[in-house]
Amino acid sequence: MTTNNEKNKIDSKVPQGPLAEKWTEYKAHQKLVNPANKRRLDIIVVGTGLAGASAAATLGELGFNVKNFCIQDSPRRAHSIAAQGGINAAKNYQNDGDSVYRLFYDTIKGGDYRARESNVYRLAEVSNNIIDQCVAQGVPFAREYGGSLANRSFGGAQVSRTFYAKGQTGQQLLLGAYSALSRQAQKGSVKLYTRYEMLDLVIIDGKARGIIARNLVSGKTERFSAHAVVIASGGYGNTFFLSTNAMGSNGSAVMQIYRKGAYFANPCYAQIHPTCIPVHGENQSKLTLMSESLRNDGRIWVPKKKEDAEAIRTGKLKPTQIKEEDRDYYLERRYPAFGNLVPRDVASRAAKERCDAGYGVGPTGLAVYLDFSEPIQRLGRDVVEARYGNLFQMYYKIVDENPYETPMMIYPAIHYTMGGIWVDYELQTSIPGCFCIGEANYSDHGANRLGASALMQGLADGYFVLPYTIQNYLAGEISTPRFSTDLPEFNDAEKGVQERIDRLMKIQGKRSVDSLHKELGLVMWEYVGMGRTKETLEKAIVEIKRIKKEFWSDVFIPGDGKDQNTELEKAIRLADFLEIGDLMARDGLLREESCGGHFRLEYQTSDGEALRNDEKFSYVSCWKYKGEDQEPEMLKEDLNYEFTKVQQRNYK
Repeated sequence: MTTNNEKNKIDSKVPQGPLAEKWTEYKAHQKLVNPANKRRLDIIVVGTGLAGASAAATLGELGFNVKNFCIQDSPRRAHSIAAQGGINAAKNYQNDGDSVYRLFYDTIKGGDYRARESNVYRLAEVSNNIIDQCVAQGVPFAREYGGSLANRSFGGAQVSRTFYAKGQTGQQLLLGAYSALSRQAQKGSVKLYTRYEMLDLVIIDGKARGIIARNLVSGKTERFSAHAVVIASGGYGNTFFLSTNAMGSNGSAVMQIYRKGAYFANPCYAQIHPTCIPVHGENQSKLTLMSESLRNDGRIWVPKKKEDAEAIRTGKLKPTQIKEEDRDYYLERRYPAFGNLVPRDVASRAAKERCDAGYGVGPTGLAVYLDFSEPIQRLGRDVVEARYGNLFQMYYKIVDENPYETPMMIYPAIHYTMGGIWVDYELQTSIPGCFCIGEANYSDHGANRLGASALMQGLADGYFVLPYTIQNYLAGEISTPRFSTDLPEFNDAEKGVQERIDRLMKIQGKRSVDSLHKELGLVMWEYVGMGRTKETLEKAIVEIKRIKKEFWSDVFIPGDGKDQNTELEKAIRLADFLEIGDLMARDGLLREESCGGHFRLEYQTSDGEALRNDEKFSYVSCWKYKGEDQEPEMLKEDLNYEFTKVQQRNYK
């Protein structure tokens, strides 16, 4: 495996000066594009979730010509709609001590000191603007009796800074971004392409100049040119097959630009969310998340006695029959300062530890309780229902148990990916003219994302960061004429896409795409999941290579490659997931420490917490593609903390 040397250090283009002044100084001196010239420039935005829709709408409003690609039949179906709990901002409406710096610090600490200071501070800085923007759009945030916006707490913070709309915050925010996008589409500044999937990036003279996309209705491949390309296609959590992501969420767009020269950063950082409805059968296709906001009032526990846990597993006891003194509220016991609101990675590992020790509940013993009996008694059922009613209803429909009367069962599951395409301070990848925003990039969360920060980052990138930084690049492109899609580079890219499709269609083996994907998912969860070791990661690399070989020799794809074909779509994405899985395992193997969502069992403190090695691993690992079946090269971006004291995380 190739590692980097001194000459391969990466420049993140972070402005000089005090942390709190970097973004202001950048905006004061960046290059701009005047209104008349904006009309001459085209921008492709791939993705219509919160990051993609907000970016496309804002760029259209500024006067650029935007081509926005949506894999679904409507931007309203983007996976951002599934976000439940809320969005962070440092408004300090509660007057409980919050500030921009505290939001910045909580994010840096929550990410286990593996994020870039400047980007995280900028995120905290623009967070307040997001709330104002969304209120102006009509997003129905919850309000206090007097009319002011309400806040609640989320993991990793001791202040209430999370704005919410019941348990459907993502949906309401997406509708706000969609309304802004629709306005620009109506004006003609944004052209929306629904049911299209990007299949390759086109590079001309070293710059991103277009994409090849597949029309998912007709099955035809088409060419699109632009002066710049923005990737906002989400994360790669579905590498694990079972995750909280929508089944259509995939990592293909990021892998396409990775193969064209964009660095893939920190692939091993995948978040395990602690409050997911447990797996209930072998034929399950996805998992359902129960919002972290439930941990505001719900209390997590398991029986103190193993015999009680065993009785519950066999159906001889019900959780409501366990006396209060016989319940182990293990998060409150282990982390008295933060209690049930510790960060996600900490809560997830604590749940796994209790279940592995034999105290788990549910039919398989892989579940813990999230109990609302105490807040219902203290506040009244009507108050709890007003806060979380739609979440309780969702749980009831899936599990067929009433959570007002019986504690919910939850267990950790793959959720968000902190790793992604490397970007500099301007959100530009290592390919000039190719930008990456939202969950598709790696920049703001380090090794673990705090709850309610995904929506914050997506909208910050789309509304308030990219529209500035992309102009710094496009100011040098105003004399560049529009590109013909008949150029040789477009011909070669489309030819490469077609050859890959033809190769897949010719295999005609015996294995279904889903069976191979499930096999990959089991390998990933078992060997690259919550607890990893040198041995399991090495085994994962071998197993993934075996599954990849079987995929390319024995997969069966029915139908025709030139028409609508959902199995072909899944196969194209699985080919990318196999490469992502290999990258995740390699990255985790090289990082001989534990931090955030990356937990190496060999590296933990005496009380089971993550043990970092800042001397050796305080860097962003940036993987460079070297060719098919070739080992990638790992480069480094050093993380130098000038404004933060790096220390062991402590939530006790």
